[in-house]
Amino acid sequence: MPTLKQIAQHVGVSISTVSRVINNDSSRHISQETKSKIWRMAKELGYEGTERAKPAPAGKSGKSPTTGNSQIGCIVSVPQNKYNHPYFSPILAGIEKKLAELDCTLAFMLTMEEVQSEPAMRKLIQESKPDGIIVVEGIDPDVYRFIKKAVPSVVGIDITDPDVPVISYDRVQAAKFAVRHLVEQGHSRVAFIGGAGLTGEIEREKRFRGYEYAMREAGLPIEPEWVINAGWDVNVSYSRMAELLDQAEKRPTAVFAASDMMAISAMRAAAERGLRIPGDVAFIGLDNIEVSQYTSPPLSTIHIPKTEIGMMAAKAVVDQINGSNPLPFKMLMPFELIVRQSSDSGKAAR
Repeated sequence: MPTLKQIAQHVGVSISTVSRVINNDSSRHISQETKSKIWRMAKELGYEGTERAKPAPAGKSGKSPTTGNSQIGCIVSVPQNKYNHPYFSPILAGIEKKLAELDCTLAFMLTMEEVQSEPAMRKLIQESKPDGIIVVEGIDPDVYRFIKKAVPSVVGIDITDPDVPVISYDRVQAAKFAVRHLVEQGHSRVAFIGGAGLTGEIEREKRFRGYEYAMREAGLPIEPEWVINAGWDVNVSYSRMAELLDQAEKRPTAVFAASDMMAISAMRAAAERGLRIPGDVAFIGLDNIEVSQYTSPPLSTIHIPKTEIGMMAAKAVVDQINGSNPLPFKMLMPFELIVRQSSDSGKAAR
């Protein structure tokens, strides 16, 4: 009798996918086309088991998912009000827009604070019975593991999971672009402001790694005092930047902030000390939130297509429900350097 590995190699799918089909495991969505290919190859290779009909999920109407009106949930890692957050709100708007275009229903959109725990997530899923969930950035590991077991289709935005479709952008490269711009402007004393990810270690955060790589490529030193872990808190960014700028002998001439909000609060600290931007200290952020073009001076940044990321995630989860994406993938959306007066001395002089 053939092994699962042999069947998987002939069909071109993973061993786990073959196992789920053979064992009638409905914890993950697998298209009917893929199931048919697996069973056909299994029988050709001499597998003696028989295909079992999959029972309709409890609480479902029995409609085919291809008819539209799939129920989609969304969990966001952001602790603040999700609709007013300058980075996440365009992503969520993109999700809502695309789901509406695809005639699907947004069953819920909650933050981790609103979910709180795995039991709360379990109750939510039992009540709403979503066909798919979009997870926006890293959430509690226990909650995420439960979601993957309980929901047929899962798509991530800016998460690390090779088992599900993920829509993201290259954070390391985006950060390198920002720092290279500062280096090209003649800066050799470049500070970093940001925060850590789920690991709690800033050294493992991708935007910090991009900063570090760019500095090393340019042969420039990184002073420990220039690395500010603000925990993604604008108040901490402001206060820590103020402390750094008060140390004239250690003062950097440029700052890369891993988000525009971190940059804006740090710029205030510089302005309050009578420092010229970018003459005395230049700034560049990352994500191009709407308000960044209205700061004084306007903030240079890396544009991230936030609305488009949300729309692609919504399309990916609906495609997965309909069987169009039987295999996981990672899509990296393009980013763009936006140079404004906060980092460009030539623009500031004009």
